[in-house]
Amino acid sequence: MSAPRPIHTERAPTAIGPYSQAIVTGDLLFVSGQIGLDPSTGQFRNENLHSEICRAMDNLSAVLEAGDSELSLVSLATLYLTDMNDFAEVNEIYGNYFGDHRPARATVEVSGLPKGARFEISAIAQTRSGN
Repeated sequence: MSAPRPIHTERAPTAIGPYSQAIVTGDLLFVSGQIGLDPSTGQFRNENLHSEICRAMDNLSAVLEAGDSELSLVSLATLYLTDMNDFAEVNEIYGNYFGDHRPARATVEVSGLPKGARFEISAIAQTRSGN
């Protein structure tokens, strides 16, 4: 078995700490939490929650693609919200991205997220070669 391999893409924000955007080990891709930062600026585009969630989902998709995976191969997603009152909006946008694919999921309310984000998502997925 080969050693875990870090994944990096310029299409998602650079890690803001001592971690990788994702790690491939065997046929599995472990994606670190993605928030709604614009990868070109490292900043949020605006204060709109909808755009923040969409950007985080786009970042997740970009990291999945860099790791030879995609949303339809996600087995587990973990969502972090700073306000559970945002659950309905998050759920709607999340559903639009995943379509008919329904990975296992946990949603947790937290007291804070990096850089003041209101939403974060991490995931575990199979790689295309693992299919």
